[in-house]
Amino acid sequence: MSNSAAAQQATSTPEEFTHHAESVIAASRADVTSFVDSVATGEELLEQFDELTSRLDDVRRLARAVSQCHPDAAMRAAADAADQATDKVATEISLDARVYERLRSVDVSTLDEATQYLVFKLLRSFRRAGVDRDEATRARLREIRDELVSVGQSFQRNINADTRVVTLPPNALDGLPDDFVRAHPPHEDGQVRISTDYVDSIPFMTYAHDSGAREQLWRAFNLRGYPQNIEVLRQMLELRKEFASLLGYASWARYVTEDKMIGTDKAAADFIARISAAAYDRMCRDTDAILQRRRIDDPNATEVLPWDSFYLEDRIKAEQLAFDSQTMRPYFEFGRVRKGLMAVAERLFGVEFRARKDIPVWHHDVEAFDVFDADRDTLLGRIFLDMHPRKDKFGLAAMCVLTGGKAGRRIPECALLCNFPRPGEKPALMQHVEVTMFFHEFGHLMHHVLAGRQRWAGNAGVKTEPDFVEAPSQLLEEWTRDASTLATFARHHETGEALPATLVEQMRAAEEFGKGLLVRRQLFFADLSLELHRRDPSGLDPLQVEIEMWARHDHCAPVDGAWMHLSFGHLDGYSAIYYTYMWSLVIAKDLFTGFDSRDLLAGSAAGRYRAAVLEAGGSAPAAQLIGNFLGRDYTFDAFKAWLDSR
Repeated sequence: MSNSAAAQQATSTPEEFTHHAESVIAASRADVTSFVDSVATGEELLEQFDELTSRLDDVRRLARAVSQCHPDAAMRAAADAADQATDKVATEISLDARVYERLRSVDVSTLDEATQYLVFKLLRSFRRAGVDRDEATRARLREIRDELVSVGQSFQRNINADTRVVTLPPNALDGLPDDFVRAHPPHEDGQVRISTDYVDSIPFMTYAHDSGAREQLWRAFNLRGYPQNIEVLRQMLELRKEFASLLGYASWARYVTEDKMIGTDKAAADFIARISAAAYDRMCRDTDAILQRRRIDDPNATEVLPWDSFYLEDRIKAEQLAFDSQTMRPYFEFGRVRKGLMAVAERLFGVEFRARKDIPVWHHDVEAFDVFDADRDTLLGRIFLDMHPRKDKFGLAAMCVLTGGKAGRRIPECALLCNFPRPGEKPALMQHVEVTMFFHEFGHLMHHVLAGRQRWAGNAGVKTEPDFVEAPSQLLEEWTRDASTLATFARHHETGEALPATLVEQMRAAEEFGKGLLVRRQLFFADLSLELHRRDPSGLDPLQVEIEMWARHDHCAPVDGAWMHLSFGHLDGYSAIYYTYMWSLVIAKDLFTGFDSRDLLAGSAAGRYRAAVLEAGGSAPAAQLIGNFLGRDYTFDAFKAWLDSR
């Protein structure tokens, strides 16, 4: 059986992790010298560079994962240091004119299209790193890159460590499901504690009857990272602006969008404005309905408050649209959902998951699985599921690459970091939104694994345009709204009854309400991330930008005392391109037209999709992969139909 070098490193000591990183760094620097002096040409030369960079990438990506999920502080610190050290070497390579010239010497005219695209991406990345600038400029670019790694780590670390807790009387739990109430018994002072972790905050903001209690949690949630990240974010924005300016770009937003599907920051701003305008009327109707519902509780209400929005949306669905979201929770016991999701993935993508209890893991919650091709019985990759919250762990949901795949060399490995309810004496019941989140993140896993057999590591996995990478995950969400799919695993945890199809149809009908609010909320974050990076950071007040974007897109008036942007973790990894989520949703809705909505578990369309999109990884532009599956260019038509449907 195949072992996992990544797991061995993730479960080693801080000293061993550091030694491994240092060994790879030393070897990489030696490999650069060998590459520059090599007599190899063409594909042989490309193979040397591909292996050189992939080894370094694997250490760097593993370090970033360990930093976000390891329970030991010393190990997280070692991972952060390894991330900084490996990124430093990667920057050195990207600014080495000798390496660039060797790559530029490769004659691609007779090579296959995937190899030509690889070389195009490589040369572009060197130029965008500043390899063609003078020595003084390259030196400063190198310094900025090193500083940005450290600043980004600090920004995320401050968010991860800042789990806040509100203290409330027991009657603040009125409206919450019984299992939630049991999990939050009063402490010695007679009060209950509710944290800002998603496992607490999502159900509380949805079901708690007490508006004042919801306000307390909402305010605590939107103070995470305050005040620590005020200065950290200032440094991040200034460094990015300086980096972009040294390369001749007007802003970081202009720089970072250049190699994406969207092309420019203006195109991104226009896209956000277009979708926001398209959703405006629907948002207004949704807001009017929520305000009318609030007036049942408070006849004098004149506006919708942000901590009331999710609760009132849920109340409207229950009282007016005959759908109570709590009625679904008993059907979504975590263990059954996990098994069911994996069974759905097996059926759709022709794979088989085999548990690997012999592989060491960094926490006892973590499960490891090998992924096999079901038809050929060949090992495709390996996944790790780290599903439950704990102190200092990444607080949202994300897929982390541990090892990049490459045909004939190594299998891809990745980890899913989530914060779902932990099974114990009582069943761990999930909300449907959490099931959808699980499917979404699992889409990233499948993308990385199935794209792990490319000839070049530089084309493997999710190394496609970043504003496409969310589309496969958002596409997989569609299966969580399909009654036939849900019936394969959603069983009542007490009676064993299958989730009724009528309940699913009620959910689908109820989901039509609030769609305008959902879209506009996402566009608030998209515009916030873009505008923070389009504007000159000198004298910029990010809080005022937050307030401005909130007023531009949200249905609620801005609230004093909220510092939402300081816990907006995507400002680190995604920087200016949070629009990606809405852009990818447009594409996902179009991709979904390639499936038979009457039989989503049919394998033919999924097989074509696996071959045309997932397995292709980053071997061609995303627009070409989409066209290969749909047989045409992608359009906005399916998204508009979804947005306008009632």
